[in-house]
Formats: sequence, structure tokens, C-alpha cells
Amino acid sequence: MGFLDNSGDIILDAVLTDTGRMRLAKGDGSFKIAKFALGDDEINYELYNANHASGSAYYDLEILQTPVLEAFTDNAASMKSKLISIPRTNLLYLPILKLNEVFNGAVARHAGTKKYLIAVDDDTEDEYSVDTDGNPLAGVLYGERPQNGDNFVRVDQGLDSGYELSPSRNLDADLVETQYMIEIDNRLGQIVSLNGDRAAASFIDDDQIATYYFSLGTDSAYVAENTSTSTNTGEQTIAGPRGTYLTFKVMASIELNTSDFLFDKLGSSTTLAGKSSTTTSIKQINATIRVTGATTGYRLDIPIRFIKKQ
Repeated sequence: MGFLDNSGDIILDAVLTDTGRMRLAKGDGSFKIAKFALGDDEINYELYNANHASGSAYYDLEILQTPVLEAFTDNAASMKSKLISIPRTNLLYLPILKLNEVFNGAVARHAGTKKYLIAVDDDTEDEYSVDTDGNPLAGVLYGERPQNGDNFVRVDQGLDSGYELSPSRNLDADLVETQYMIEIDNRLGQIVSLNGDRAAASFIDDDQIATYYFSLGTDSAYVAENTSTSTNTGEQTIAGPRGTYLTFKVMASIELNTSDFLFDKLGSSTTLAGKSSTTTSIKQINATIRVTGATTGYRLDIPIRFIKKQ
């Protein structure tokens, strides 16, 4: 990794993705550059100085002279925030993705850990599905039998304007997210629908990160239009015009379900309160689910924790 010399000519530094390099190496004609992405992670736009003594030609000089990193080949470290092109100049708000933790009481994260907990086997599901009073525990997802659990993950999309724009207004077509990309460590879990049906991963890269694509209209079990115009903060998290929403659950991998190997290699041990009168010992692995809007480029990282009762 190094810096590009941007003191003179403009330099375009581009690298292939893992999938691109794989297809190029095959040599079977499947390699074709079809898409590209741009990012500005290292740029600090607060350096723009509209009061520069030398005039307008120097307002953005510090930004233009900011050292720029070489393009990364590691997809896990490159372009945390991708750029998008919107030709209109009359937008007061840009669309975002936002975790909905209020809808019908089944989408909140676990209160103690601020993560979604994935119970990887039957014993763990039984212990942590309810608290000591028998009330359902928020944020605990069934990882062995996801179809039996009520909790799930929901991501809402739209203009979060603080209700300066009414939710009853239709979101412009070019601001509606129509395709979502979900990334998860394939060694730990897979994405499933609310009914427990497994989704097919589009591809799995060399780091064992599985990528799933879900589109509006073709994947109705995951993506739907948000037609609600409610201002009830107990149901909706987007305070303005709404586009679509994404829902899913997580199924634990067979390795986590049947073995402690990955827990011992990647995780740690702790205690957690469930339905028992005292806290019980568990093994845990922290991970992240990354949700990216393919249309708007917005990305959301969701913290999860795989747990196994000891």
C-alpha cells in the first residue's frame, strides 16, 4: 500500500475485484469489465476554504493536494463509501439505509449487547429465546430453526428528513433502492427468509465472504415497497418519504451448529442471561453483516454475534 503522486497530472489507478481476477485467470472468455466504482474515503471536504486570501482558484487547493491511497486489491478494506452520480441539483436530502428496531417488536437488537444474537443450536435457542419471566428476548434469532423464531432483521430505505418532508410523498424513482447486496462470513452463517428458506449466494470470495443479491419484484420474500405513510415512531424509522425495505434472518452454519472449533479459533467465552435464574456460560463469535444498496450506493454495517450455550 502506498500513496499516489497527485501533485501534477491526474492519475487513474484501478484494480480488479476478486471476482474479476478469478475470471481473468480462467482464460475462458468469461472476463469482461461490466461495472466500476469510485470512492473518496480519504478526502476531507472540510478543507474547502471559501475565505482563502488568494481567491477562488485556491478554495479547494488543499483538497486537491490531499495524498490519495493506491487502489486496494483487498475488497474488505477498499471503498467503504462509494460515490454515486445524481444529475439533479434540487435535492435537500439523499436516501439512506437505516436499521429499523421498532417495527412490531420483533426487529430490535439485544438490549445488553446492542447486537443481533444468533443462537446456533437447539439448546441455545431454548435457553435464550425468553427471559426469566418467560417474555421473548429481543434481538435473539433462531440459528438452527429460523422458521420457528419471531425475531428478524429489517432495514428501511428513504429520505430521513425529520418529517420536514411528509411520508405521504412519493419517493422519486431514481432515489428508490431496488436492489440490495448482503455480505456475510460464509463460515459462520447464511441468509434466509422470514420463513426459513435459504437464499442462494451469488458468489463467495477468497476470504469466504458470501454475497447475496435481492431485487424488488423478483425477491418478494426479502424486498418490498414501504407504502406506509405513518408518522408513528413505534413502527417506522424513516422520518420522511419511504422507498423499500429489506427483511431477513440468519441461519448458523453447520460448523457452528455441530462443533466448537470456530468458536475456539475465532471467538471467546462469556456469560449471558436467559431463561435460567442465573447467567449461563456461552461461546461467542462477533461478526458483521454488510448491507449495501446497489442503486444508491449507501452501506450499512449490522453487528451480530453467534452464541452457543455451554
